[in-house]
Formats: sequence, C-alpha cells, structure tokens
Amino acid sequence: MTACLTPGPMPRPVVLEGRSVRVRPLVVASDAGPLFDALSPDLERTYQFLQASAPSGSGVFASLLADWQANPATLQFLFEDKASGRPAGTASFMRIAPEHRVLEVGFVVMAPWAQRSMLATEAHYLLARHVFEDLGYRRYEWKCDDRNLRSRKAAERLGFVYEGVFRAHMIVKGHNRDTAWFAIVDADWPGVKAGFERWLAPNNFDADGRQRQSLAALR
Repeated sequence: MTACLTPGPMPRPVVLEGRSVRVRPLVVASDAGPLFDALSPDLERTYQFLQASAPSGSGVFASLLADWQANPATLQFLFEDKASGRPAGTASFMRIAPEHRVLEVGFVVMAPWAQRSMLATEAHYLLARHVFEDLGYRRYEWKCDDRNLRSRKAAERLGFVYEGVFRAHMIVKGHNRDTAWFAIVDADWPGVKAGFERWLAPNNFDADGRQRQSLAALR
C-alpha cells in the first residue's frame, strides 16, 4: 500500500465506531467535566511529561481543551465506551501537513481504568486506519519526552517504529526535553493492521476478557 505523492485532504471531524469504543470529536462544553473526573485518579502522572501542568479542576481543564482546540492544525477526539458512553480518554491529530500527507497523534491521555484495555487499543487502530485508508496519508507520527517510558512502550506496542531522539528539542516546564520519535508509514500499515485485527478478534480473549496472545506476538 503506497499513498500518492500529491497533497492530501485536511482531516475533518469524524465518528469512528468499533466493537468496544466510539471515537468522536471532543465537545468541550459537554465532555470536559466527565473526562476530567475519569482522568483525576492519575492526573499528576498523566500530565508529568505534557507541556501543560495538571489542571486543578474541571474548569481549568475545560479552558485547556478549548485553547488546544483553537489551534486550526489540531483535531481532538474523545474515546468513549460504546456500551455505556463512559469517557476513556482523548487523543489529537496535530502538526497536520496535508501537503506531505503526514500528521502526528498526540495529547494522548487515558483514564486509569482504560489503559492498555481492548477499548484503548481499538481506538488507536481506528485512528490509524482512518489516517491511512480514508485520508491516504503516508506517515503517522508519535512523539514523546524521551524519559516517558509509558508513552514509549505504548507507541511500540501499537506498531510505531522508533526512529531516534531529537536532543534538546524543547524546553518544557523549565526543563530540557529530548524528544523520542516514532512513526508508522504507509508501507508498514498492512502488517500493523493485520496484527491489530488478529489481536482484536473475539477468539483472542477468554471468557474474562483476558488476551490469549499479545499484540506484538500477533503482528
């Protein structure tokens, strides 16, 4: 699978439906409060490596989301449990470059109950499939503070390939940030997709919802 080498479309708000998750545009007015409550048990650790500090309340959190959405080069999604509507987390398309058919997924934060769940994995599968198959993009990036081991492990588990470190890349909260770069490119996508679909298959889970084989093993 190779995307064409002409400019691509700008991503637009879209709803992506899976078996366990719905990925939809985040609406600050109605989603900020429930999402803040879902993230609160792990808020300090969640924001440890983000550029913003952990918000002190749902109002501050709503303002942060609104400021983030005001950037025309971002598109923010909410992950929610499909059966209950319970908010699970958020992620954004950012640094979107349609002229190169490249974008980054960032500001990925998950509620403690949803981390490394089927729901979270399926949400990332749906986003990646949309990037490569609906938008026809060539490159899908994931970047994080090089010290953020949770984010690095998540990227590799989801099929992003480690590409190296940009040293002294940013100043974040008064500290140097070396940034680790990961990406999936269009040539990688068929294999990454097949691994996702094998992992998400119902027969890969036992009666208690535990995986039989890991995502890495099935890729």
